[in-house]
Amino acid sequence: MILSPIAAEHVHSPRNAGELEDATHVGTGGTPGEGPYVRLWLILEEGTVRKATYACNGCPSSIAAASMSALLLAGRTVAQALSIDARDVMTVLGGLPEGKEYYADLAVQAIQDALKEELSERQL
Repeated sequence: MILSPIAAEHVHSPRNAGELEDATHVGTGGTPGEGPYVRLWLILEEGTVRKATYACNGCPSSIAAASMSALLLAGRTVAQALSIDARDVMTVLGGLPEGKEYYADLAVQAIQDALKEELSERQL
């Protein structure tokens, strides 16, 4: 399994790791305790993600995808955050090893889960 240089950098120097105690939104992709997962904590102020942190369980690809997702979220509006998809995560990481793309999907699921209330309010 060979990681791209960008993905490897996120594994060796993860950004924004750990629980965010004053988070306003929390979302999870996967099921903690039942295999790989990504959990994101967000601080949302005035419709913008001010800070994002993560925790994950899985291989180095999981760390890279979660770390990059937290980095991508900061400063984005809810609409911009919800438009992030797994291909975006994969592109900015320079790809993930074959068979490990699922970790980008988990990170996006965590984003959508964290912002589901915001999404449902916008649809009303």
